[in-house]
Amino acid sequence: MPTYADIILPLALPKRSYTYSVPESALSLIQVGVRVEVQFGKSKLYSGLVEKVHNTAPEYPVKPIVSVLDEVTVVTPQQLQLWNWISEYYCCTMGEVMTAALPGHLKLSSETKLVRNEQYGDNFSTFDDDEYLLAEALLIQQEITVEDARKILNKKTVFPVVQRLLNKGVVFIREDLQEKFQSKKTSAVRLAAHLRNHPDALKAVFEEVQSKERQLEVLMAFLVLDKQKPFVRKSELLHKADVTEATLKTLVKKNILELYDKEVSRLGGYEDELAELDTLTADQEKALAEIRKSFSEQDVTLLYGVTGSGKTRVYVELMREIIQNGGQVLYLLPEIALTTQIIQRLQKLFGAEIAVYHSKINNNERVEVWKSAYAGKSVILAARSGLFLPFKNLKLVVVDEEHDPSFKQYDPAPRYHARDTAVFLAKIYGAKVLLGTATPSLETWHNTQAGKFGLATMKARFGGLELPTISVVDLRQQLKTRQMQSVFSTPLMEKLQETLANNEQAILFQNRRGYAPMLACEVCNWNAMCKHCDVSLTFHKQTNRLRCHYCGYTENPVVVCPACGSGKITLKGFGTEKIEDELKIFLPNARIARMDMDTAGTKSNLVALLNDFEERRIDILVGTQMVTKGLDFENVGFVGVLGADALTKFPDFRAGERAFQLMTQVAGRAGRKNKQGQVMIQAFDPQHPVVQEVLQNNFEGFINRELLERKEFKYPPFYRLIHLELRHKNPQTVNAAAALFAKLLREKLGERVLGPVIPNIAKIRGYFGQDIMLKLEKSAPLLGHTKALLKHTSEIVTGKPGFSQVIVSIDVDPI
Repeated sequence: MPTYADIILPLALPKRSYTYSVPESALSLIQVGVRVEVQFGKSKLYSGLVEKVHNTAPEYPVKPIVSVLDEVTVVTPQQLQLWNWISEYYCCTMGEVMTAALPGHLKLSSETKLVRNEQYGDNFSTFDDDEYLLAEALLIQQEITVEDARKILNKKTVFPVVQRLLNKGVVFIREDLQEKFQSKKTSAVRLAAHLRNHPDALKAVFEEVQSKERQLEVLMAFLVLDKQKPFVRKSELLHKADVTEATLKTLVKKNILELYDKEVSRLGGYEDELAELDTLTADQEKALAEIRKSFSEQDVTLLYGVTGSGKTRVYVELMREIIQNGGQVLYLLPEIALTTQIIQRLQKLFGAEIAVYHSKINNNERVEVWKSAYAGKSVILAARSGLFLPFKNLKLVVVDEEHDPSFKQYDPAPRYHARDTAVFLAKIYGAKVLLGTATPSLETWHNTQAGKFGLATMKARFGGLELPTISVVDLRQQLKTRQMQSVFSTPLMEKLQETLANNEQAILFQNRRGYAPMLACEVCNWNAMCKHCDVSLTFHKQTNRLRCHYCGYTENPVVVCPACGSGKITLKGFGTEKIEDELKIFLPNARIARMDMDTAGTKSNLVALLNDFEERRIDILVGTQMVTKGLDFENVGFVGVLGADALTKFPDFRAGERAFQLMTQVAGRAGRKNKQGQVMIQAFDPQHPVVQEVLQNNFEGFINRELLERKEFKYPPFYRLIHLELRHKNPQTVNAAAALFAKLLREKLGERVLGPVIPNIAKIRGYFGQDIMLKLEKSAPLLGHTKALLKHTSEIVTGKPGFSQVIVSIDVDPI
């Protein structure tokens, strides 16, 4: 009896899988979860995944499988179960889920580009003939496609050869050549070169500093630490000798000691000694007891603890228990790149038991983490992509900062939310989920109040520290009395000066990068717009260019208005770059740095920036929402929020929630270790309810008011939203397609269909858009019916003449 296999292809295809016949030569190798090489279309070859093996012949003629690429399964049944749920819940294809889930080296196609790994060298003596030919070709050409490889070998099937070269590390896949996760650099101290080479000369050095008590203490402390540690950190030396940096600098000037940047690996084995766990406080013990009690009744628990309450220590205690019992922990963070401190802290506690996984690590590292997760690695620290790893014995999923919008995938599909997907993943493995945050999302809080999730609270800061004092400055009053200094109010500037005088650091938050968001003409009101998007171009002073933050288009700024010929061209608004620039004028002696996507877009830049701030080489850090995430600096005495109105008045039903979360989180950076911090918010509308609630640290007042509004206007968590976006290069085409789409939906769903409307930004990257929003009651049958209707309607609309190129994007539970 013939054998058939249903294959998932890494393409956005309407069918979840396609049936192929299994040739006799492959019968012993074929099984669910292995990859196979198949032809799709006239000539394209892809590596697909076997979803099912059966004997039922389809009604159409089938093509045979070309080759089997794996001897063992690369995807587990639990992973396939998760893929299936994501595909059905988020209205996307299995191919799209497969593309998101698998590392690049497991997704081969005819167009895949192979790049030579220069580190490998040119010794191919152990290779077979096919491997040798391809390796030689790459030595000459540096980069070839899989299609080129097929021509070089004169064979139809080359995937197995390519796979062997990938496994040997001879080649990379082009999409995997992303920036490698950079190691952290820390400021370290060592003996000057002449003393390292001639230790006998130390005797003369001791005689030289004998009368200098402070310098002698530093030197003695250094020698003690040098014997105990692999290298001596500057911060540890200063702490042990109990001296200021000036004394150390004197020894550096005398050419006795020298400073250097030491790389501390984040990925390989942990080099340092493991730290001992701190004793749990009474508040942490209480929270742990609440979590354990909740886990005995519920699968999901929220740990709601104010900023600086020591939530990480509670996570660590639970993780340690799981590890001791042979289980695995998945620790999800919104953005791995921005949470270097937490990575460090956990590595100090768990050492080599931790693996880090996210989209920016390279192919080899990703393969290692993939294999280690399958082998039972104790702790996987990951961004949202960590959900797709193959686990052996998953027992706990920690979702830290569960409220963070970065947990939601926007483009491309699948548009999944990592928090909600983590709950389903844990259900597959019989694991528990712990959500942690100081500012819970309304959906999560509502679930705790409805009894779906458990709740544990930590209402006091660690070590009995008080929460920061928060004040607000009325910008209308400041302008009226002419007290503004550029974009800074007088009270804010005074606070900055006071902070610097106290040798403390400050953080200034403005959620807009660039120098100015608009270049406009004062005479005719013309402003510089992007050619491809319906947005104004942002001026970046550092590069003296206007840039679109949506498509990346750039152009030079004009000095004469192209509309009316006037020379009165002015910059309007302010971003982080302007704040940094103006601060340097008002505070010329302060060391000022900026943290946004322009200065911290790469891991190495970000790590260097955070390290400089931690080592107190920066006095004032100006940043976008990057500064709200995972930062814990003991010397920050003051935090300023410069543009609260842009947050509270944004046209979105979640604007109030986001504003409260961002301002509370950024405020939480102040006074985290030694004393109570201070926070100042600048606003044109200081009486806005959200500003007042942040001012009073009134989370319950905020959440109760917000929930009442959501209920009245039919928004989550009381109703479910599905957002549809239709795009096309012609505005008339997309308008007609959206009108038809909405009409067909309204016939079945009635008033639950809102739109179509032109989105806030009508055109992005040359495509015009139309939005349709569905507001559905909380009902599983209604949701299932609606998703089936959306799929059917999408096929009808795109099947109409003239609408075949219309792109339809479906976003379930948009945020």
